[in-house]
Amino acid sequence: MCRLCDSSSDAASGSRPETSRRRFLHVAGGMAASLALTPLAFASQAAAKDAKPQPKPQNQMSPAAAFDRLMKGNARYVDGVSRRHDFKHEREALVGGQNPYASILSCADSRIAPEYAFDSGRGDLFVCRVAGNFANDDTVASLEYGVAVLNSPLILVLGHDSCGAVDATIKSLKDDTTLPGHLPSLVNALAPAVKATKDKPGDPLANATRQNVIDVVARLKSATPILSAAAAEGKIKIVGGIYRLDSGKVEMVG
Repeated sequence: MCRLCDSSSDAASGSRPETSRRRFLHVAGGMAASLALTPLAFASQAAAKDAKPQPKPQNQMSPAAAFDRLMKGNARYVDGVSRRHDFKHEREALVGGQNPYASILSCADSRIAPEYAFDSGRGDLFVCRVAGNFANDDTVASLEYGVAVLNSPLILVLGHDSCGAVDATIKSLKDDTTLPGHLPSLVNALAPAVKATKDKPGDPLANATRQNVIDVVARLKSATPILSAAAAEGKIKIVGGIYRLDSGKVEMVG
């Protein structure tokens, strides 16, 4: 019998009301404590129950260390001295799980390959890709999973030169035309960045691309309750960058 239900038995047996009240407050207090857990803490507790050795122990690092590693990987890629990765043994190690050291929100453009651009191996990067590298609910949920369950300490929003999705949005808004199929959803997502930079000097496409990265970083930092809490607690770092097609270099934005 639960303690709440047992209070009726106390009454029947002549127990003092104070005893039942103390029992109720004890149970209610426990329930309140459980409800007070943030989703991030709840997910961490759930993951702790299944705690086991990480498949890639070297991927467990601070947000600052993860950023440094990411940028060093990009420098090797730019210089053409990428490392040789042992994919065979990495596959074997990752059968039972994953612990990526960084999460990337990248454009779906075929010229942009985060795993190559940062000279990474299997299980190193948790990558979400969509034309225009914007953050919809599904993307945010994926990145939340990367943080709360996989313990990824870094999120990079990666835009790039000559983005076709941003360019199409600029033309659609300028000509007041509606694109076919589901393409209007891209326009709706990217329109705020295009409108915000409409009257600024310089190249409209480059300006809108940069603004979009800045906007997405801001959205992720404020995405409640998981990402915003993790960022506030210093558990993750959220940054933005632009991939240069001519060199492969990622230049930070913000």
